[in-house]
Amino acid sequence: MSKGITTIALLVLSNTFMTFAWYGHLKFKQMSWGENLGLVAIVLISWGIALFEYIFQVPANRIGFEENGGPFNLWQLKVIQEVITLLVFTIFSVTVFKTEALRLNHLIGFIFLILAVYFIFKK
Repeated sequence: MSKGITTIALLVLSNTFMTFAWYGHLKFKQMSWGENLGLVAIVLISWGIALFEYIFQVPANRIGFEENGGPFNLWQLKVIQEVITLLVFTIFSVTVFKTEALRLNHLIGFIFLILAVYFIFKK
């Protein structure tokens, strides 16, 4: 597998864990085991989940960075990561938080992000 594909796959995994760490805890009250958890417990659980974010994020950036033999410069890595974050967050929001709707203004914003990717990669 190429370094670019490996980088993107690791970023998808990283952002999946990040999304669950940052937003998944908002659903804990709906689960019998989580309805009485305090803030400290929530933070510790989220940190435990976020550990996996870093386990994938750091290698993704090291593998993908051009100074380490990867195909992406620093700007490109960041924009790729942000687009992946929003895609993962969108899927998470629509499937886990059924009350959150994907609206036209969200799609327009995503189009602008895709344009950002275009301009960041343009030589």
